[in-house]
Amino acid sequence: MTGFASGFDGNLVPGTTPAVVSVDLMRAYFEPQSPLCLPDKDFLDTAAAVIGAARAGGIPVLHTRVSYAPDGADGGVFILKVPALRLLIGDAPLGTIMPEVAPAEGETVLVKQYASAFFGTDLAERLHARGVDTLVIVGTSTSGCIRATAVDAVQHGFIPIVVGDAVGDRDETVHNASLYDLQAKYAEIWDGAGVMEYFRAG
Repeated sequence: MTGFASGFDGNLVPGTTPAVVSVDLMRAYFEPQSPLCLPDKDFLDTAAAVIGAARAGGIPVLHTRVSYAPDGADGGVFILKVPALRLLIGDAPLGTIMPEVAPAEGETVLVKQYASAFFGTDLAERLHARGVDTLVIVGTSTSGCIRATAVDAVQHGFIPIVVGDAVGDRDETVHNASLYDLQAKYAEIWDGAGVMEYFRAG
């Protein structure tokens, strides 16, 4: 990412105690019959590789998925604005995490109702308890839940690294614009290879 004006060209240096949060990599975003389906799934393979590298290095991996109560009331006005979210009421099949990135035994799975992985969950407390200083973010969608999670991460004092080729959106232009804006204001945008090297370096 280049071309930032003075005042928006700062860089955050990742710390020594990272964790990965895999945001909403559910079937809803990959099943063709779902209105939430994304145009491609290439980024899912990179997300899986990042998660695998984290596990190999003993780095915590946490997952989120979306699920609503039977009446959808816990979705508030969000579920009114995005009616497709009603497909995630209860233990819906579309709310299942994709097998490529399925949680390993003992890994935390947080259930959320809104965009940010922090909102209405105890993610911040779990990370602080482990002494985490850097949050590596993969998942979907770049302009929605990824952006919201990265913004909340920096507001909670974590260094957010968004893995640009391990996140996806419904539109490439929106995806790229979101990454550009995140780099300018809230996060560092790395590719999967760079993140995996960071993990290997300890």
